[in-house]
Amino acid sequence: MDDLLTMTPQGLYCARGGFHVDPWEAVPRAVLTHAHADHAREGSGAYLCAAPGLPIVRHRLPGTVIEGWQYGERHAMGDVQLSFHPAGHVLGSAQLRLEAGGEVWVVSGDYKRALDPTCAPFEPLRADVFLTEATFGLPVFRWDPTESVMEDLLAWWEANREAGRASLVFCHVLGKSQRLVAELGRRTEHRIFAHGAIAGMCDVYREAGVKLLPVDRVADTAKGKDFAGELVLAPITARGTPWMRRFGDAAVALVSGFMRVRGERRRRSVDRAFALSDHADWPALLTTIRETGAARVLVTHGYAVPLAHHLRDLGLEAEALETPYGRDQEERAAAEGGR
Repeated sequence: MDDLLTMTPQGLYCARGGFHVDPWEAVPRAVLTHAHADHAREGSGAYLCAAPGLPIVRHRLPGTVIEGWQYGERHAMGDVQLSFHPAGHVLGSAQLRLEAGGEVWVVSGDYKRALDPTCAPFEPLRADVFLTEATFGLPVFRWDPTESVMEDLLAWWEANREAGRASLVFCHVLGKSQRLVAELGRRTEHRIFAHGAIAGMCDVYREAGVKLLPVDRVADTAKGKDFAGELVLAPITARGTPWMRRFGDAAVALVSGFMRVRGERRRRSVDRAFALSDHADWPALLTTIRETGAARVLVTHGYAVPLAHHLRDLGLEAEALETPYGRDQEERAAAEGGR
């Protein structure tokens, strides 16, 4: 039997279903796992995604033809039965389950196993062939519990407040920032400020029914406001811009899974590094692969080669696939020195 998914110049293609998965070039029909820019690109004729992700995809790809299916709904796409299942990565993120000829393929997209109050939790699926991400596919990447990371962040903020400094936190516009706002809302009643890009995405989440603390746009505050003691969320792209001048001698932190690597805080010239990621860590990757029961595993982006090698040592048929899917924006920026 031919593979249900094959690599083409435009991306992963399901010939029996007549669609591409997260294509990196324009195609007639694109099926999306989620709305991050490396997976949802402009120019395709029509898009299909999980219904909870529709508001974000529409926000990021305005004016395009987009359809959404509820998690778990099975529909025929050509000869293939296709369904979306929660991936736990960001709001509306999905694994794709493809079934044809008695064979099941599952495409993970980006995923995490830690609980996140802003999106549906990951759903384990069985598969004959599993296509997994490997953004953090090395043993060094092991996440601390979210509770302990948030306690550390709050303690850092409080110390800065006592010192009369603003606390500036760099984080991803989509997903990470909303997760931080939700987690902070469980622990504090203090106001949170944000760059307009993050505040705008928080609005999209709220409109989709996700409960978040109110976030004040920095641009809407009075000119000359003193941000001493305040917490401000910002995209890494704001670093080094005139926007930063409003915060004076701010303490600066970066929230990224890559902060688990020794020396990253120093290399990125930040005061604090918090290793909180929206991707699966090494133990979660191995657990998920085992739970699928798949004898064949295809590994994409990140540390695909070492993870595939480890899986072969475990007796699985495993192969690394070359794709342009990259690290999430803030993590890519961290790896490139904060550009």
